[in-house]
Formats: sequence, structure tokens, C-alpha cells
Amino acid sequence: MITTGTIPPDRSSSAIAVLGTGSYLPAHVITNDEVGEPAGVTGEWIHGKTGIRNRRRAKPDEATSDLAVIAARAALESAGLRAADISLIVVATSTPDSPQPPTACVVADELGALPGTAAFDVNAVCSGFVFALTTAERILSGSDGRYALVIGADVYSRILDPADRRTAILFGDGAGAVVLGPSRGGEVAATRLASFGADRELIEVPAGGSRLPASHETVERGLHYFTMNGRGVRDFVADNVPGAVREFLADAGTTPAALARFVPHQANGRMLESLSAELGIPSERTCTTFEEFGNTGSASVPITLDQAARAGELAPGDLVLLAGFGGGMAMGLALLRW
Repeated sequence: MITTGTIPPDRSSSAIAVLGTGSYLPAHVITNDEVGEPAGVTGEWIHGKTGIRNRRRAKPDEATSDLAVIAARAALESAGLRAADISLIVVATSTPDSPQPPTACVVADELGALPGTAAFDVNAVCSGFVFALTTAERILSGSDGRYALVIGADVYSRILDPADRRTAILFGDGAGAVVLGPSRGGEVAATRLASFGADRELIEVPAGGSRLPASHETVERGLHYFTMNGRGVRDFVADNVPGAVREFLADAGTTPAALARFVPHQANGRMLESLSAELGIPSERTCTTFEEFGNTGSASVPITLDQAARAGELAPGDLVLLAGFGGGMAMGLALLRW
């Protein structure tokens, strides 16, 4: 595990904080009935099992970078900055535009970032945004860069098997972003990253990489689709996340009761209900977007954070916990002082 930061009462002026948020959800709404029919389940069954009612789907000509750029522009506007002010762009995604170049380089060009702006991708699947946030915060803390864009963006609709009810009913497309920079009052107080490679087969896309390159055979066998062992994932979250959150908060000098808002990965509504209850965090302090947007992969945490910020749910000084968990298996935790 890697842990950074604590939350003493007086931080130095060099603290890095979230200065602005943004998100983008494609306009096309996909209902439970639409995804349920090819998966052989009803809309009511989906809602009962997951709490999800709708999700968004990118247009055929929209790629991950297109969603990321719109979310990034919204975050820049929120922070009162321009693309030319940014020295670092990190995109968390497991559905890049293409294997190469990095989607972050496409985003940097489309935004009009200055030549030479550092840009790279992070793939930690649904934990990716918190991994990217931690990476960018550490880079800014130890460099002459002033501002970073951290984006979580995924277009899962391109890698789902419509007939697989374990996955097709859960996922939507979207992007969320934050701008990091010198504190204006808040801070990224602490972060923790952890991975559990022995459980890597719980979530995977088997083909398309160097071990099993894409071919007619892999496509015919459906090995280019996203797969997930739902029961195994639920067990992983139940066995690992609550204890890790409690330990992380204790090491940072706080408790779940002190949190103003909890922003977890929007994996599944029923899973989040259990997680919040296990941690003793009331539902009114748990921020959710899964009902209308589904599981948007690495985008789910920043989308949900942006929705809460724009709804006025976050006040200066609030302690906000971000929690990502998913493929790898991996887990990322970040404690923000708003």
C-alpha cells in the first residue's frame, strides 16, 4: 500500500487542493427496459438488484477523449483557469480511444494546452480516478508545476456484451474532472492506494493485449468483452473496503463520523447501501449518482463529486472521502478538506 498525507490543523500554504470540478454525461438516456431485453431480464429486476434506473450512452462518433474534453472544460471554468494554465493532465480510463497514443495527449491537444504540457493515462479501472488524483497531487507537490487536470472518463458501452446480464445492465458512459492547484483554503489531506493482483481475474477484458492479441477467433469467442464475477467482486468489497477505510481514516487522524460527505465508486446501489451501513455513514451523507447514470467506471467518483459540488452539498472545511474500488483488483482512497 502507498499512503500520503495526514490532516493536522494547520497545513502549509504549499498544500494542493481541488480548485474546480466538472462532468459530462452523454445526452442519450438508456433505460432498464432497453438493456434488460437483450440480457433476458426485466427493468424491475434490474432496479431491484442494483438500484439503477437509467444510464447514458455515447454517440457512435463520441470517444473517451471527447467526453473527457467537455468535462475538463467545465472543471477549468469552475476553477477560473484556462487550458494554458495547466502543466499536467492525467486521464484515468480503461477504455482509451486507442492503445496508442495516450488519450491524455488527445485531450491536451483538443483543449489547447500549451506544447510540452505533460499528459499521460492511468489504468486502475474503477479506482483509476483516485490513483490519478494521488499521482497528480504528488507531482505538483514536488515540482514547479502549478495546476493539473485530473480526469476520469470511460465509454464502457463499447466493450459490453449486451447479452451478459452481469455487466450490460450496470454500466454507462461519462466523464468527470477536477483541477488541482495551490490551496485556496482546502487540501488533498491524505490518500491511500492498494492493489490485489491475486484477484485480478474477477474483472477483466481477456483479449486485445500482448498476451492474447485481438483476432477473428478472440472476437468470435467474445473475449474482447468486459467480464466480471459479480459475487466475487461483492465479496472483495465486503472483505476489504470497510476495514481499509477505517484504518485509512484513523491513520489520517479522523473517523467516519467526522465525514461531511462520502463519495464512493458507483458500482451498484445495493453494494453502496451495505458499504455505507457497515461504515456507519448515514445515507444522507453518502453521495450517489448510480440511479440515473449507472456505473461509469473511472468517471463515477469525479462525476458524483461534481454533482455534489454543483448542488451546493459541499461547504468550506468539510471532510470529503473519495473511495474507488474495482478491477485489478485495486482500491484508492482520498481524503479532501473542501
